[in-house]
Amino acid sequence: MLRFVTIEGGDGSGKSRQLGLLDEYLDSRGVSRLLTREPGDTPLGKQLRKLVLEGRPESLSDETELFLILADRAQHVHEVVRPAIEQGKLVMSDRFVDSTLAYQGYGRGMDLALLRRLNLVATGGTMPELTIILDCPVEVALARAAERQDRQDRQASRENRFEAEGVAFQRRVREGFLELAGAEPSRCVVVQSDGPVMATQEKLRRIIDERLHVGARR
Repeated sequence: MLRFVTIEGGDGSGKSRQLGLLDEYLDSRGVSRLLTREPGDTPLGKQLRKLVLEGRPESLSDETELFLILADRAQHVHEVVRPAIEQGKLVMSDRFVDSTLAYQGYGRGMDLALLRRLNLVATGGTMPELTIILDCPVEVALARAAERQDRQDRQASRENRFEAEGVAFQRRVREGFLELAGAEPSRCVVVQSDGPVMATQEKLRRIIDERLHVGARR
């Protein structure tokens, strides 16, 4: 049964907007669900989110950044994800373990095998049955991110350490997500997200509907 879905992708790929639309769609169908995100969806996580996302890229060492993200994930699984799954809800998370592999692994060059082991510790083995990776050309995604910052207040617009890394870093992250998807085709589905918002949304709805329908027959 489908109980845990993650939405992944680079900065500006449209994750948050698509998840919001998907949440509205599932609400209209009467699906019991929980929409969550990383980092920052627990009281501790809100503090960690500020530390991870605000400031310049060089304000944290790579190792410090990694352990802050893992601390957020451990608390997120313990306090939010696992309890909701146990209550029979469909959990949909904006980012999860694949973001660590893509950003800290492919983006920062940290050891992927080590990151997988640390992810396992942080999650206690709680993993999504389905991961949708939104793929968007880096230049388009960064332009979207800049537009988003223009619409947000000053506090939110400082949350840009990863966006400030520039094009080369974001390309490595994008390539990482695509490699991760290719390595786990039974779990990961890549959806192009550089087209019209609702066209992308229709693809997500079809994917979710298919997985929910298959789960219901088992």
